[in-house]
Amino acid sequence: MPPVNRTQPKRAKSSDAQYSLMEFMEQFPDDATCLEWLWRKRFSPNGEQAMCPKCEQSRCFRRYDSAQLRASWTCIACGHHLHPLAGTIFEKSSTSLHLWFYAMYLMVSTKCGISAKQLERELGVTYKTAWRMAYLIRKYLMEQTEELLAGTVEADETYIGGRRRGTPRGRPGADSHKVAVFGMVERHGQVRAMTVPNVRKATLMPHLTRRVIPASTVYTDELRSYNGLEKAGYRHESVNHSEEVWVSGDVHVNTIEGFWSLTKRGIGGVYHSVSAKHLQGYLNEYAWRYNHRADARAQLETLLVRAAAGS
Repeated sequence: MPPVNRTQPKRAKSSDAQYSLMEFMEQFPDDATCLEWLWRKRFSPNGEQAMCPKCEQSRCFRRYDSAQLRASWTCIACGHHLHPLAGTIFEKSSTSLHLWFYAMYLMVSTKCGISAKQLERELGVTYKTAWRMAYLIRKYLMEQTEELLAGTVEADETYIGGRRRGTPRGRPGADSHKVAVFGMVERHGQVRAMTVPNVRKATLMPHLTRRVIPASTVYTDELRSYNGLEKAGYRHESVNHSEEVWVSGDVHVNTIEGFWSLTKRGIGGVYHSVSAKHLQGYLNEYAWRYNHRADARAQLETLLVRAAAGS
């Protein structure tokens, strides 16, 4: 039997992946490694020295075995404890920290997302645990930032969800399963997406003025809810979809419609259906993946850094 080559690369040079499963397992092989990473990221870059709140200066910290098996480091000068899990989504969770890290890896390494049922199979946990893990990751780690959009911005509204049997296609009525959503995308930049109760002017305009810098160019469709944009200080142009005009020079909303297409296909193909109550979490996930598509570092690292920041 030929000797095993242990220096083989973790992925092919032709791969466009930033971070493979083998690389993840090498960096985070067990719970202890994951905990050590959090300790260094949150409190102690060198693994030994950390700022002690009680001593009010940098001190040496050690981790001692205890009957409670608490994930804490102790100041050797005053005995103060620092807890790397405190204030994070991992706090008070009985699930292995290694499984939490692996769940985050699975959620960022798939293009269209991963269902809680698949997480259950991959992690070997209950469905309830897998669903809760995915919910917390979407809600707290993939939450959209308040960074403003500028330059050329496309805005568009759409509806996500199924329709009742026997009802016509098109815009939903009051008894429809569909939920109104609103999105804005900066060309070659980031996207913002949120659920809205309706697509009236009084609903959409506050979202737009809060997230787009004044004097930006905003492209929309012909919906009358956008008619007040110029008065609000924006340069506004629109395309009339009802007359089958999709592009007029640089004026179009194809970028944001492309994002809606990815989101709808992802939800329909992976999750099949989502409730209106939790739809914002799924929008956060797809927006986060879109916004970090060109990250120089692996998306997992970006997510882990956010997890380490805590609340």
